[in-house]
Amino acid sequence: MEEPAADLGVAIAVVASFRDRVVNPRTVVIGEVGLGGQIRPVSQMELRLKEAAKLGFQRAIVPKGTSYATAELELLPVGRVVDAIAQALNP
Repeated sequence: MEEPAADLGVAIAVVASFRDRVVNPRTVVIGEVGLGGQIRPVSQMELRLKEAAKLGFQRAIVPKGTSYATAELELLPVGRVVDAIAQALNP
């Protein structure tokens, strides 16, 4: 993987597989993961969120501080990987 925005999605997929859980298929996960477990913002976030809404996603787990006005997506801002895991695996 060369795209830093996919870091958080890969981390969530690994945890979900390990815990034998399923992430809601209408949830998109966007963010770069730092070495300390913090979630960093990525470039072109507004464009990424608009495209996710077009593709039918309803929720977006994004880095804390992301404040784009989007009526189509429920934004779930997170600051650390553990917070993202809790949001993604919440039934």
